[in-house]
Amino acid sequence: MTYRELLNKYKSIAEEKDLEVEAIKLLILELSNYDGASFLAHFDDEIENDKLNVLLTAISKYVNDFIPVQHILGYSYFYGYKLKVSKDVLVPRCETEELVSYVLEYYDEIFKGKSVEVCDIGTGSGAISIALSKEEPKMNVTATDISKEALEIAKLNAKNNRASIKFLEGDLLEPLITNNLKFDILVSNPPYIALGDEVDPLVVKNEPHLALFAENNGMECYEKILKDASKVLNKTNIILFEHGYKQKELMINLVDKYFPNSECEVIKDLSGNDRITVIINK
Repeated sequence: MTYRELLNKYKSIAEEKDLEVEAIKLLILELSNYDGASFLAHFDDEIENDKLNVLLTAISKYVNDFIPVQHILGYSYFYGYKLKVSKDVLVPRCETEELVSYVLEYYDEIFKGKSVEVCDIGTGSGAISIALSKEEPKMNVTATDISKEALEIAKLNAKNNRASIKFLEGDLLEPLITNNLKFDILVSNPPYIALGDEVDPLVVKNEPHLALFAENNGMECYEKILKDASKVLNKTNIILFEHGYKQKELMINLVDKYFPNSECEVIKDLSGNDRITVIINK
């Protein structure tokens, strides 16, 4: 069997099961030990039996056992950085890469060239913290998470990517308040799926519910953060959230409640969904 035949066969199976074809491509590419260009050059080569068995086993885990590709591989890529992932952390999403881009953009607008303190609330795998720390060396990043297991993954990812980040265990802002820390930028992609909302079975089965679901129509964490944010923020600050595409009005209501004098903007993601809220206080 060639790589082309393997891909075409399981492409059809993935489509029948309403799974992502790109996931099959990613598995084959990553486990073939070729880079993108080399893979295309060998697309019609016969696959060695040992390698074919590895590929078939991995693909079966995805199409038959509904295990995410990133969990099968044990890693994912975020903003160009390779990150270990497991059942204890969410697999980083492309929408969150957009969040990182906006953090960098608004840093340039408000703090350009200055050294700033940044907190990443609910860091999970450490994806946001690592990307920010690596992309902008003048960002001193502190990350929190309530999950000890998630923090262990995040610390390993920071070490592997040579990112200098301070990690604190605790619920949302609690460890920052306890340590009397102050920040210029607060960024968070907290749990925001409302209890009872329909979720992709692949996600529900394999990813930590603690990092997915929140009460109060999915807004519980945002309200907790905004309620206490003034305790950890300097006078001039930026708050950036990723949230659900149906939560725009709920988010605006919370901003009006806790930061009525701020500048607030809700930004659409590349799919055209309301996804990121930016709050600026000067």
